[in-house]
Amino acid sequence: MLQTLGLGADVEAVYRGMLADPSGGIAALSTRLGLTQARVREGLDRLVDLDLLKPSRDSPGALRAVRPELGLELLLRRQEEEPARQQQELARSRAAAAQVVSEFAELSPNTEVDGAERLVGMDAIQGRLEQLAHGLVGECLAILPGGALSEASLKASRPLDQRALARGIEMRSVYQDSARNDPTTLSYARWLTEQGGQVRTSPLLPPRLLIFDRTVAVVPIDPGNSRLGALCTSAPGIVASLATLFEQTWASAVPLGADRPRPSDARPTATELELLKLLASGMTDEAAGKRLGVSLRTVRRQMSALMERLHATSRFEAGLKAAQQGWL
Repeated sequence: MLQTLGLGADVEAVYRGMLADPSGGIAALSTRLGLTQARVREGLDRLVDLDLLKPSRDSPGALRAVRPELGLELLLRRQEEEPARQQQELARSRAAAAQVVSEFAELSPNTEVDGAERLVGMDAIQGRLEQLAHGLVGECLAILPGGALSEASLKASRPLDQRALARGIEMRSVYQDSARNDPTTLSYARWLTEQGGQVRTSPLLPPRLLIFDRTVAVVPIDPGNSRLGALCTSAPGIVASLATLFEQTWASAVPLGADRPRPSDARPTATELELLKLLASGMTDEAAGKRLGVSLRTVRRQMSALMERLHATSRFEAGLKAAQQGWL
């Protein structure tokens, strides 16, 4: 059915098999499909070359199948770029792709209910983000707390961001101030601005948030553990509220290329001020560090510096003096 897309019968069978059940390895896939392991390997290699299979983030060393509506659309684009292709062949290819999408829709374990979809597992989240990025028409907004971002997360985001920016999509992202101290995250943020994106930082951020064209939002189910999954919602009221939260966060953040105004020797920095507020509210050093995206050692070092600046011999005394000077 998909030969017009450049997939042979064996390759198509392997792709269908991976969409249906990516677990079990080559031996299990060979048994299910009735193909030799050598032909299964060739099919997997071909699918990787076509970007229809990508490395799994849930199972290192394994592969995951790209959603048909995205993967097959990429193949269609390649055909459109070939001047020798005729419109009739393109029409047959699109019909084949639509049929495959329809056939495999029920295989997805993450189904949408009342405008909300619960995405379980990093592969499911990444697949949905790829689909949303592919469908962007105007704007993508992101709040990325936690300071340093993982190399795996940045690697997965780069091709999506690059394609979106190349299509003229407006991208605005807010990182935590502590991300400026991580070379990998800072390098990625600078690359993003060089490509046309806008990046700002703030000492304290709300939970992670992605908004696509102000119509769909993706947030973590548990902000403390992103691996538990994410919620994807298109409910207008929720998306509008989250967009307002983003705009408020964006307005108080500082552009990546600009340094925060350096306070006088007596005044605390923005990050130090947030630390004082968090600790004054009763939060532990460890919890405050997580909110600010910094280590426990950094929290204690900053607090020690503040006590010295305030000429305080205890944290309690430092809190009193900070309040007396109008910092709190």
